[in-house]
Amino acid sequence: MNSKSKVLALKYRPQTFDQLIGQKVIAESIFNSIKNNRLPNAYIFLGIRGSGKTSTARIVAKALNCENGVEKLCKDNFCDSCKSIIEGNNIDILEIDAASKTGVDDVRELIEFSRYKPTSAKYKIFICDEVHMFSKSAFAALLKTLEEPPSYLKFIFASTDVKKIPVTIISRCQRYDLSRVNSKELFDYLVKIKNLENGKVSDESIKLIVKLSEGSVRDSLSLLDRALLVENSGKELDLQSTQKIFGYFEKSQIIDLIEYIFNGNEKSVLECYKNIYNSGVEPKVFLNEFLETLYYIKNINFINLDGINFDLNDQEFEKIETLSKKISKNDLLMLWQFSLSNLEKIDIIKNQHQFVEMFLIRSLYLKKILKDENKTNISEQKKNLKMNKIVSENKIQNSQETIDQLKNTEQEEKIISSSEVKNKFEDIQIKSFKGLIEICENKKELKIKYELENNLRLVSFQDQKIEISFSSNLDKTFIKELSTKLLEWTSKRWIIAFSKENGYPTLKQQKKDSQAILLKKENKSKFSDEIKKIFPDAELLNVEDKKEK
Repeated sequence: MNSKSKVLALKYRPQTFDQLIGQKVIAESIFNSIKNNRLPNAYIFLGIRGSGKTSTARIVAKALNCENGVEKLCKDNFCDSCKSIIEGNNIDILEIDAASKTGVDDVRELIEFSRYKPTSAKYKIFICDEVHMFSKSAFAALLKTLEEPPSYLKFIFASTDVKKIPVTIISRCQRYDLSRVNSKELFDYLVKIKNLENGKVSDESIKLIVKLSEGSVRDSLSLLDRALLVENSGKELDLQSTQKIFGYFEKSQIIDLIEYIFNGNEKSVLECYKNIYNSGVEPKVFLNEFLETLYYIKNINFINLDGINFDLNDQEFEKIETLSKKISKNDLLMLWQFSLSNLEKIDIIKNQHQFVEMFLIRSLYLKKILKDENKTNISEQKKNLKMNKIVSENKIQNSQETIDQLKNTEQEEKIISSSEVKNKFEDIQIKSFKGLIEICENKKELKIKYELENNLRLVSFQDQKIEISFSSNLDKTFIKELSTKLLEWTSKRWIIAFSKENGYPTLKQQKKDSQAILLKKENKSKFSDEIKKIFPDAELLNVEDKKEK
């Protein structure tokens, strides 16, 4: 422990394996590997912030080089090797931050430095924090040395983001995943530190600190540091004062607010939220806490107050248990989904406080809002079903030239009466393929017009029947869309069938062929011959038919 430091996180930094908090299994595993001299080329420690990655790396460095050996690792009276590692002036222990040294040149310097044997220590060790910040080229430069380092060289990596580290690097390291520290274990540790510092902080306040730290030892010590610095006239710092220090509000307030929502009490809902907001809570934090409380109300039967989970105190637990019996699961899930969708939208709003107020007001009328939305959706579905019923199945005429008609779902629905169709749709006469294209242009159906002109090879066009040659270029939805539109325009059911015949070329191809014929004809004309006498290099590129234009 660094007694000279005033910051608790540094002052009480663990110096031996048995001082590590919440990582007993990992500590024992590393201790045994060093004791039995079964050492990997590199260690990699992964975990959230404050889980002990860098502390473990330094303990490993000390254990490998301690003059007393790993079984008698220095705890208080440090040997010269351990003392120099703690103070950071050991020439053979190089600790770097990958966030500031990310390039390949930095790694090359490391590799160059590694060629020399240690001067005073047993092992030369590189401790690299936040290793995921290295560039791709830096990782590539490190691969060979990492796989076959000299016997005196060891690498120790630490990172909070394993996804950014190449698999080739991880596979060359002995990997340890440091877990979040258990709430009970962290609570006992903070009580011990409080007593060592002669601090006056209540157990309830320390439980709140444990909850806010989310399993991070460093975060919990930083929060405890703030709590110990508060002047309280010699009195013990209570929970209410601690909540004000950290800008935290009691979950019981949200429990009351949710109860007001389900009781439809708008005034109480807004007053309760304003009290929470005035305590300094950010709207987004409020929504997250709101969702967390809904989770507890839904799953309260599966949660036990076993002294490990400090998210709920006894009073809150009882309050939630009572409320959960009054509210149906369906209503809770509906409010959960509504809250979740609003959490995604809150970042795009300038005044988030007003956004949350409107969210709470809408929550009061959520059932009515969803009921109206469902009515709208049902009416739209009925309308679509009615449209689909208009298009029906029709028998195909016996002909050797036709193959099975391509049926769509609309054509297989029940046929409604022709009188109903006439009342709802137009009565346009389409007598030719050209007329069909003109109708598409007038009706602004440009997609169908494009397919007719560019991808459709016509075989025959009769009243209420169109035969086409199969083409893979046709859009998959073309037949469905065209048959629907023909029914709307003509009030008649049309058959669109595929034929075995090749059919006529597409209109686009016909125009190309026509243009080619005109060019060929014009190239042989007297006018072209006279032009070429004057301009021998002249080339005819295009011909326009004025009559057609």
